[in-house]
Amino acid sequence: MLAGPHCDGQILVTADLLGLSSWRPSFAKAYADLHGTIIEAVQSYAKEVKAHEFPPSEGA
Repeated sequence: MLAGPHCDGQILVTADLLGLSSWRPSFAKAYADLHGTIIEAVQSYAKEVKAHEFPPSEGA
């Protein structure tokens, strides 16, 4: 059954609520854009590893 006014129950998946996916069902409201935040964090990490900036040298 689809969500809507004639639905007896509805499940809001936490991943939709947190904006973890690039797709969101029409009935779900994303209270955060963690998908974008996670992508940015992983890209920053990868950039630092490739530039030999992470992990920091011992004693730094």
